[in-house]
Amino acid sequence: MLVEAIDIHKSYRAGDGQLSVLNGVSLELGEGETLALTGESGSGKSTLLHLLAALDTPDEGSIILDDKPLIGLDDVRRAEIRRQTIGLVFQQFNLIPALDVDANIAFQAKLAGRHDTTWQKELVGRLGLTELLSRYPEQLSGGQQQRVAIGRALAVRPRVLMVDEPTGNLDEASADAVMGLLLDLVSETNAGLLMVTHSTLLAGRLSRCQHLSGGRLE
Repeated sequence: MLVEAIDIHKSYRAGDGQLSVLNGVSLELGEGETLALTGESGSGKSTLLHLLAALDTPDEGSIILDDKPLIGLDDVRRAEIRRQTIGLVFQQFNLIPALDVDANIAFQAKLAGRHDTTWQKELVGRLGLTELLSRYPEQLSGGQQQRVAIGRALAVRPRVLMVDEPTGNLDEASADAVMGLLLDLVSETNAGLLMVTHSTLLAGRLSRCQHLSGGRLE
């Protein structure tokens, strides 16, 4: 099992009280599996993704990522597991302003010691970024930045892809190409794909779908 979450609870301070976001969430994602996570805005989808990606810690419950328990690890160890195991695409993109497109795409793969120039060139071509490699993030549109972020996540050939609305800023043709890339990587490497989406069309392309409501998965 690549991802296993067991009875996850998470709340945040809100004024004088606590806002409960996740109330006993459990899920599993195996090798070669694709899972869509749907739910209304504010239902906790992104919170759950952050927890599974070792970017935050739950109040209760356990998370196991590629056979490595995350609970109790310090920030350095969690960052190492994240760098080696996960390809992340969040809505904020988080590109590095001082690096051009080419360097941004290569960044995580180089940190993980898995940079492959041939694979990156293929990604760049399929994402339509060939003419943009020398540009910097501030010179790109939102859709272009999103494609760079997706390329960076795929360049490392991750064990697990975790993506939050990966086609939200893309036109129909680009969105279709991106989904094809994500599903190709799963097929070629037996990775797992966990995708947060509002789109029933995109969710329908994945093998399973679970809906988050009231802090629980349905």
